[in-house]
Amino acid sequence: MKTGKKNLLPIIFLVIFETVAVTLWLTKNNLFYLLNFSYIGISISLGIFLFTRKNKHARRVTQLLVGTYMLIYLGLISGENMQIEGFWYYLFTGVFEAATIHYAVAKIFGPLIFGRGWCGFACWTAMILDFLPYKTPNKPRKKIGWIRYITFAVSLIFVTALFLAKAGNIERIMFWAFIIGNVLYYAFGIVLAFLFKDNRAFCKYICPITVFLKPMSYFSLIRIKCDTKKCVSCGKCSKVCPMDVDVTDNSRKRKNGTECILCMECVKHCPKDAL
Repeated sequence: MKTGKKNLLPIIFLVIFETVAVTLWLTKNNLFYLLNFSYIGISISLGIFLFTRKNKHARRVTQLLVGTYMLIYLGLISGENMQIEGFWYYLFTGVFEAATIHYAVAKIFGPLIFGRGWCGFACWTAMILDFLPYKTPNKPRKKIGWIRYITFAVSLIFVTALFLAKAGNIERIMFWAFIIGNVLYYAFGIVLAFLFKDNRAFCKYICPITVFLKPMSYFSLIRIKCDTKKCVSCGKCSKVCPMDVDVTDNSRKRKNGTECILCMECVKHCPKDAL
């Protein structure tokens, strides 16, 4: 990567997030949004800056900074359900706050720019799962991705049922749903990782958020591209990809193309700098 691009990329991401931060601060008249998106933007820009300097912990730094902030501060301390149930809750109440803004920026419209970068750099579930030993899949990909649509539907039905039943103190229920949901996510994620020998098995087969992420990621502006003139077809990029993406194919229809989490493992391991 050329020096100009090295310096430009983290700046671009910082500008994007600062634009969102200032816009929401002014339109919502709430300083929280300025601090929230500024922090996330700085964390992501730091990770990109470290990556361009070939720091092997670059992505993990951002992952831990953003993931722990979302899980501990926003979730446990502030009581915001940042899981998909929280998104449905705020959506049904007609309030463009917290989870709805988060989903709009990170998981619905944001992927048009950075694809599934959320999964690689900010997800607090993957943050833990990436510590497990199976960083690259040792077995062929299973054809059970349809399960994600079931978990997606269950989350929607759960919140819908609460509103139809006119349950009291729904905010409290949402808080406990956040805690219980995370416990279940981690439990299933760890079990699946050891069962399939794949840290990212939960992301591939269970995670309901991917129902939002995958369609938009197809049109993502930021993608891993291959310089076919440099590529020697050594296959190292395929071996290290945790999501089974064929990054040597530059078409939008490439194998598992909407699964790319921009972890940059392929870029780091390419012996010819073709990616």
